[in-house]
Amino acid sequence: MFNKFKDQVSQAAQGATAFGQQAGRSISDYAEKSGATKFNSPVVGTLSEESAKAARILEQFILKEEIENGFDTVIPVKVIKEAKGLAIFTVVKAGFLWSGRAGSGIVVARLPDGSWSAPSAIATGGVGIGAQVGADITDVVLILNSDESVRAFSRGGNVTVGGSLAVSAGPIGAGGEAAVSGDYSSRKVTPIFSYSKSKGLFAGMSIEGTGLLELSKTNTGWYGRSVKAEDILKGQVPAPPESQVLYDMIKKAEDRDPW
Repeated sequence: MFNKFKDQVSQAAQGATAFGQQAGRSISDYAEKSGATKFNSPVVGTLSEESAKAARILEQFILKEEIENGFDTVIPVKVIKEAKGLAIFTVVKAGFLWSGRAGSGIVVARLPDGSWSAPSAIATGGVGIGAQVGADITDVVLILNSDESVRAFSRGGNVTVGGSLAVSAGPIGAGGEAAVSGDYSSRKVTPIFSYSKSKGLFAGMSIEGTGLLELSKTNTGWYGRSVKAEDILKGQVPAPPESQVLYDMIKKAEDRDPW
């Protein structure tokens, strides 16, 4: 039963990824012609491109100048500092004769010395029945709060968010940090916090049941050899210079003045 479900998720993710690439290219072409540039592509790119995309997405959630309502809507500093890992990706939802959702991004893990692993490529996807006219792009940050949640991304294959690992909307602002401080102390914090934004606004998009797929071929292309997500997230692949922009943004997120 589990293997059958896993195969179905894999097929849906792969099919939706192809859909996302087609839709993403159409959106990219439209944006280029119209002069619109403030969106992140759902199409998987080079290691440098995906690292820069992840840095831009994270910046939207941590810097006051990027957020209309100021510090009351940022990811609290403590949430970033306590994170065991981060999964950052862009999702496009679009439809013509049928609807679909697909996207791409990366996952990184905090290593025992406090540094961050090299990125492992991930994709998400799903298809549905029923027409949906137009498209919407959403940026997502998942805070991995437990070793178990990081291991889920290390095993290869698919991760179903909200399956064996609970997920909840992440706390925001000063009030949110105060609310979860006790949870960190008692180790009762939810395994995964989710944050999402569409067009610069907190979207509140539900990712319950979302399948995330390891892009093993993309990782091979990035690192020049066949490498497992587990090895990447355990630090057995050196942190690439192409990802320094992401590491710098994470450090900025941890070092910023809380309020």
